[in-house]
Amino acid sequence: MSAATGDGIAAVVVSYRSAQTLDECLRRLRQAEGVAQIRIVDNGSDDASLEILQRHAAADPRLHFIANPDNPGFGVACNQGAADSDAPWLAFVNPDLKVEPDTLARLRELARSQPRPALLGADLYGEDGGHDGAARRRDPDFAAMLRDPARAARLDVAADPASPLQEVDAVSGALMLMPRALFAAIGGFDEGYRLHAEDLDLCRRARQAGALVAVANGISVLHVRGVSSRSRPVFVEWHKHRGLWRYFRKFEAPRRGAFTRAAVFAAIWLHFLARLARSLAGRP
Repeated sequence: MSAATGDGIAAVVVSYRSAQTLDECLRRLRQAEGVAQIRIVDNGSDDASLEILQRHAAADPRLHFIANPDNPGFGVACNQGAADSDAPWLAFVNPDLKVEPDTLARLRELARSQPRPALLGADLYGEDGGHDGAARRRDPDFAAMLRDPARAARLDVAADPASPLQEVDAVSGALMLMPRALFAAIGGFDEGYRLHAEDLDLCRRARQAGALVAVANGISVLHVRGVSSRSRPVFVEWHKHRGLWRYFRKFEAPRRGAFTRAAVFAAIWLHFLARLARSLAGRP
């Protein structure tokens, strides 16, 4: 480890057509307390993202960027950014997230105070002030979704105002902070996902390794959401459903019968076709 990193945080940002929010995201990260390294991995953007990255890299020696010639996926890029840094803490930050100066340092102090390794998220909210349900989630139960789709498909968990640090099954991949040692112990992100569900997967494997997964309810961060995905809805829906099927096969399929596995497969891909039809018709 380089002496400069000390007890610092390596902030890893994956960008793809994120020029609309990337400049402010990087400005905020450069001003954030405790950030020793900033690693940006760009997945083949064809907008102004690279120009923004070059400008920030020239102004701040903590910032390095990797320009992938194509888009290998979110998990691959996160692992690239983590491997290109050596600070003892890792923070994965979406380019459409607006951290406050003390956001990451406060998360680190909370994680450091826990008796076991911790993977922490924050209370995310949107531009309309509404809370982001992805900040607190339970594990998917696909068999339950077959019995009661509307109810079981809702993974979000209500915030507990009495718990400053609320233990949950999963936090949002938009903002995750953890010790590098934990990330290495569980093998980083599963690169078999292209986008979506890889954060659920990472949190589940962290819990299986004995780590705490929790949301810091007192730390709020604005999440603009979906800036890079708006231009490619079909791509996003395809990989979202592909990710759900991969997650099911890894964690739930081994304990389900052949009929349930087939029914889950059909349900996932019929849902994809329905979403695709709505997208092509211009409906949300």
